[in-house]
Amino acid sequence: MFHFDVTVVGELNLDLILYGLPETLEPERELLAKRLALTLGSSSAIFAHNLSVLGSKVGFISRIGDDPLGQIALDRLAAGGVDVSRVRKVSGPTTTGLTVILPRTGCRNILTYPGTMDEMCFEDLDLDYLRDSKHFHLSSFFLHRALRPRIPELFERMKQKGLTTSLDTNDDPEDRWGDDLFAVLQHVDIFLANEREAKKIARTDDLETAVATLSPHVPILVVKLGAEGAVARGPSGQVRGAALEVEAVDPVGAGDSFDAGFIHQYVRGAALADCVAHGNTAGAFSITRPGGTEAFRDRAYYEDFFSRMPKE
Repeated sequence: MFHFDVTVVGELNLDLILYGLPETLEPERELLAKRLALTLGSSSAIFAHNLSVLGSKVGFISRIGDDPLGQIALDRLAAGGVDVSRVRKVSGPTTTGLTVILPRTGCRNILTYPGTMDEMCFEDLDLDYLRDSKHFHLSSFFLHRALRPRIPELFERMKQKGLTTSLDTNDDPEDRWGDDLFAVLQHVDIFLANEREAKKIARTDDLETAVATLSPHVPILVVKLGAEGAVARGPSGQVRGAALEVEAVDPVGAGDSFDAGFIHQYVRGAALADCVAHGNTAGAFSITRPGGTEAFRDRAYYEDFFSRMPKE
């Protein structure tokens, strides 16, 4: 028996979201936002928090600074039921990271100070803690600059202990999409990417070509398509799941919430189509409130929404 359903390595910080700014940001002008949200951010933490609320037992490892932003992020994650006993808090000039998100019409600007996530290294990880689980997940491959050279080894060690594994790369700030990613994929069971990321990694502008290029590298490939749902290809073939129609408030964290819904079902042995459907449900639920975790923090709202969903 394992202590956790899923263990996660990744970044832990807050998102500061400024809504209603002008479409053009003129220099030297004081530009006023209409409202703001300060929420638990970072792909890894949003994934872990929402996965825990869905009912999985989650353990989390990260590195934060000894500062108020780090403590707020840690408290938010713990309040979602995630075990944060192995999150390392360090003193020094490098503080916890922060992401500022500026929503635009049809797009958004994402400004990130990486902070301590830049410095998290292999020595920060408790491998026995991570291995006491059914499944291992890592997000934001390209942000973990100190850890990145040993991420293939990390995944290999998890696989050697019999864990299933998943990876969501998220964006590459350098827009290089390095080939070292493929050294990791040989130890990954589920590769989760959005459409843009999949095309960038496969070096193509065509979705079908991207799926055909990437799917031979992993047992299960999942490409998230936003309002068009998601497509997944696995040993039993390809499935496509439609997105749910909801009143969208904020798309921040929708992809990470999809990952949480998908993995929650996967570790319970669900069929691929059911995993995609639950991922789409979790992603849709996420966008009904500002930020990536706010909908999941409202227990009554969460229970009402999911009680009205058809069973997969």
